Amino acid sequence: MAPSVRGLKLGRRYKLLAGAALVLLLIQGLAVWSFSGLEGDGKENSLPRVNRSPDNGEVAKDSDSSAGSRSQRWTVRPERRSSDGSKITRKATVTRKQRPPAQVFHGNWHNLTREGDTGSVEGAPHQSDRGFTPKCEITGKDALSALARARTHQCQQEIANLVCLHQAGELMPRNVQRQCQTTGKVNTGLTWEESDAVAPPPEKPLRVLYMLVVHGRAIRQLKRLIKAIYHQDHFYYIHVDQRSNYLHREVVRLAQSYENMRVTPWRMVTIWGGASLLTMYLRSMKDLLEVPDWPWDFFINLSATDYPTRTNEELVLFLSKHRHKNFLKSHGRDNARFIKKQGLDRLFHECDSHMWRLGERQIPEGIVVDGGSDWFALTRNFVEYVTYTKDILVSELRRFYKYTLLPAESFFHTVLENSKACDSLVDNNLRVTNWNRKLGCRCQYKHIVDWCGCSPNDFKPQDVVRLQQLSRPTFFARKFESSVNQEVLDILDAHLFGELPSETPGIKGYWESVYDSIDGLGGLSDVTMTVYAAFTRLALHELQGSKKETRQPSCWFTASGLPSSVELYFYDDHFQGYLVKQEVQSGETLEIWMMPQGSLKLSEQGEAIGRIQGLEVGTEWDPKERIFRNFGGLIGPFDEPVAVQKWSRGLNLTVTVVWIDPTYIIAASYDIIVDIDADFTQYKPPLARPLRPGYWTVRLLRFWELLAEVRFLVVPLTVRNKEPLRKGDRWLHAGPPKGQYMEQNFQALGGILNLPPRVEAEREAKGKSELLGKELEAWTDESLRSFWSVGGVCTKDASKSCPSLPVCSATRWSSMSPDPKSELGPVTHDGRVR
Repeated sequence: MAPSVRGLKLGRRYKLLAGAALVLLLIQGLAVWSFSGLEGDGKENSLPRVNRSPDNGEVAKDSDSSAGSRSQRWTVRPERRSSDGSKITRKATVTRKQRPPAQVFHGNWHNLTREGDTGSVEGAPHQSDRGFTPKCEITGKDALSALARARTHQCQQEIANLVCLHQAGELMPRNVQRQCQTTGKVNTGLTWEESDAVAPPPEKPLRVLYMLVVHGRAIRQLKRLIKAIYHQDHFYYIHVDQRSNYLHREVVRLAQSYENMRVTPWRMVTIWGGASLLTMYLRSMKDLLEVPDWPWDFFINLSATDYPTRTNEELVLFLSKHRHKNFLKSHGRDNARFIKKQGLDRLFHECDSHMWRLGERQIPEGIVVDGGSDWFALTRNFVEYVTYTKDILVSELRRFYKYTLLPAESFFHTVLENSKACDSLVDNNLRVTNWNRKLGCRCQYKHIVDWCGCSPNDFKPQDVVRLQQLSRPTFFARKFESSVNQEVLDILDAHLFGELPSETPGIKGYWESVYDSIDGLGGLSDVTMTVYAAFTRLALHELQGSKKETRQPSCWFTASGLPSSVELYFYDDHFQGYLVKQEVQSGETLEIWMMPQGSLKLSEQGEAIGRIQGLEVGTEWDPKERIFRNFGGLIGPFDEPVAVQKWSRGLNLTVTVVWIDPTYIIAASYDIIVDIDADFTQYKPPLARPLRPGYWTVRLLRFWELLAEVRFLVVPLTVRNKEPLRKGDRWLHAGPPKGQYMEQNFQALGGILNLPPRVEAEREAKGKSELLGKELEAWTDESLRSFWSVGGVCTKDASKSCPSLPVCSATRWSSMSPDPKSELGPVTHDGRVR
């Protein structure tokens, strides 16, 4: 009897424990669901909704700062459907990427100097095999997180060393004596009237040093900027990011033609918000002060996305009138709030091309911290002071800002406002920036900075009116990207220098490099390597086929290796395709124009609703500019495509998005709420990879009636890791494990969507996944042919083997055709190059 009673008691205890565990799980689930912020509609069998409009601001930002607080990450997982196709509520779960605990490597401790440069110069981050043992116990969560995420031992060692120095109170200055005798900022009431533009030139015109800080591949836009600001009396010093080798080669070639233009003999990897940017400026200033034949008076920094709004002559008149003033734009907000938003009260360190947050710190006592924009115009006297002074004010602030997020946005402000020259500060950096906080503050730099960052939007033609309504003097504006919109630059050029004749060649064209063979295979991914080679085969095949009827076998060409270069081509601000330069065995160079073919279909119901304007699938979606940065939409099996819908204003809608793979597997299905004022919605379903190559379909439905449909191609790869596919690589084209893209199975919807039987499609897909060599190339070519067509072929020089081909320089679409907007010639009698 006793054992029985004991068993009952144990049973009751187990029941209580199980009940408590269930209650805890329920509470956690409710907390997680609540945190996700998704709203259900209260119906048990309704498909949950995702509002993915970029206009729904997620981050509160200071209106004059480019940094803010961190954000939480969450993902939405669609739930599976029931067997009859009815929709089941989807769970919303908070998921944090699990990081391994920080590892401490035993070995030698390497002391790192606090006076060394931040950021790498002429070299990649050092890979260290040796471990280290920190000299202190590291407990701060930010520091431990950074140690766990750092990629190299060298970076981990630097982080540990700095944290220990900081914990010992040896890293940061505690007190800095202020030298300025006044309080508050100088009045910004410096004016610029239109009558000032026609004032007589000063007796001793000052000379400007333009510091150009550039990266990327947009050489034509950079040349256009230089053409607009060039004058033989001024000087041009150009730093090209260490990762931008193509741009560096082009800039070095350009600078050789002008005595007053030089390129930094050293290069750094500079990242957004990084301490390396301030290091680069300080090093450049020292260089420029030591050039004996460059007697410059003002230091003005520009990027390739800046453009002048007034002429050089007007700028010189204004600066000559205020030749002892320093122009920096302050945040204009409560200082305590600025410090918090900017992260100045946090310790940061840059290594592994990342800005790591390492914990809290104190602002030095005795000074006023200021900051705002990292674009400025500084007098030579102030640059000399910052570079050469022995004042403890500057040396201590250098220490402080070496471990600061966005230091270039605050260092010069703070030094000047606390120095004896504080009365020379003018709260105006002479430029206007196109801030749209609603779109530009979406933590787009979190992959390189442990903080939320903002960046300006590109100017469009409709924004030009802002440049005309400013009450303060401005001479530059930013940002501009010709790949996004070139018309706005044409408007500015017409205002500054007069309109070009309408028949001017290249006036509406824009070309931008995406690949150059000099950079080696590192400039290619497996997808682009596959596609660029296929483009050449398609063009040569069509060229040969077109000549068969005329019996001109001499027009047959054979490619010599991979393409030598590839450029994006835009006309009238619309993407027109790729331009592929290919050398052939005859020794000639061809340029091939491959044009994209649209596949969007809008149904009559979609037109009746009147809201859906477009449906597109791609990668590298930029929510700030509402474009895919992967302009050609080249997608491979390991990419993560996103579907974006464009809307006009109208009634609130709930629509369903369905993804269908080449074998008619329903890969994903989800609902999206379209608010009355939403203009874009987007969502990236977490699909398992590899994606099956072939033609995919994305359908947009309302009440299961079709609104729009778009097809996109997942390219069959001919290479893996830049090498031809072999037998062991066939899994790349076999689709995801078990043929399922998500945890949920949506195949019950096949009947509702009227999809064809899958048996034949599966058999065909299985056969194609086995292809290698020439057969695989034929499959790739045939797949691309449905989405791309040959727009034209030209030759660099007149072709002897195929005289009917046009010469590229006389072909308006060719990258070798004239482009007077971006071509710089010799200096003219008035000192310009226009």
